[in-house]
Amino acid sequence: MTNPSNFVDRALDQGEGILRLAPTWVPRSFCIPGRRLKLHPDDYYALGADRGGIDERWFASTVQADNGPGTPPDEGLSYIVGQDGQEERLTLRDAVAAAGADIIGPRLLEACGEWPMYAKFFDNLGPLPLHLHQMSADAERVGQNAKPEAYFFPTQLNNHGGRFPYTFLGLQPGVTREQVKTCLENWNRGDNKILNLSQAYLLEPGTGWDVPAGVLHAPGSMLTYEPQAASDVFAMFQSLVDKVPIARDLLVKNVPPAHHDNLDYMVQMLDWELNTDPELYAHRFMPPRPLVSAQEAEALGCWDEWIAYRSPSFSAKQTTIFPGREATLQDAACYGLIAVQGHGELGPWSIETPAMIRFGQLTNDEFFVTEQAARAGVRVRNLSQTEPLVMLRHFGPDNPDLDA
Repeated sequence: MTNPSNFVDRALDQGEGILRLAPTWVPRSFCIPGRRLKLHPDDYYALGADRGGIDERWFASTVQADNGPGTPPDEGLSYIVGQDGQEERLTLRDAVAAAGADIIGPRLLEACGEWPMYAKFFDNLGPLPLHLHQMSADAERVGQNAKPEAYFFPTQLNNHGGRFPYTFLGLQPGVTREQVKTCLENWNRGDNKILNLSQAYLLEPGTGWDVPAGVLHAPGSMLTYEPQAASDVFAMFQSLVDKVPIARDLLVKNVPPAHHDNLDYMVQMLDWELNTDPELYAHRFMPPRPLVSAQEAEALGCWDEWIAYRSPSFSAKQTTIFPGREATLQDAACYGLIAVQGHGELGPWSIETPAMIRFGQLTNDEFFVTEQAARAGVRVRNLSQTEPLVMLRHFGPDNPDLDA
């Protein structure tokens, strides 16, 4: 049996403070895979058609997926692996429990007691139903955490936009609580027409959105990189999507049983001010924010930009190392990392973006950089003379660098 403390010590020593993570695949029974996750075509239903298609890959996750009956106890959890991939493995959750200060750093350990966020690729062929993730008070009533999240649409993984590259977000100003209640009353009439109360936005690769807890949203069909708080709590508010009925069980999945028929309770889960914000676009849209000028980036050999920066619960960067160049990335906080283009070296590790992945196969595209390594600086080298090396990096709450 793996001794967590000994395993962590070996892994940190081997990786010089950088942990290699195995791919974590998550199915959803109510989704149709968009097939942009680089999985082999035969593997999108590798967990069984009854479990649903695989349309999510989770990164640096200490959260178990809440997928109902038949969900394995480790579904959604990231595993740390060694260089040869054959050594004992340990979940990131168990590693943080055993040696949290060495992995996430004293600041986050004292403030949160755990790694409090994760990121994912969400890859659906069509739109999702309009839904929300509960705010703190409502999530706590069912033993969960609130779940704010953010969206970013990587250009490298959006060779097509799917069936509906638009996202509904919030409610139109002037919508009333009674109108929302009427939609919920009409659940079993087919389309409850709640989208009539919302508004849609065309999705643009290379940009993103901030989605606080309590805000209704119907994600569109682009592959989406989603940094978010460590939770899998939600409530569907739309009864029919893409001509497919949605079970009412998904409305009340994370609602206390005593309130399953209480429409007033359902409506109070909405953050009404944020949902009906007349300046929603200005307050929630997130174009990238470069950290340096183009001239400075050329001198440094890399282009770094914030892509998630509106939430105090997490932040994220897109980092590009130019062809044939190397750079030292120095950050004040630990982070998870997924490569989306190119190949090279990340500290002592080889880093590369696979063209295709078999279910269960290891990759060299995902890592977790500890706080100590991040502060010391991580040397990244692009070994291609023609192709950029592009990484998405997700940080925990209150990142000291975000307002620097």
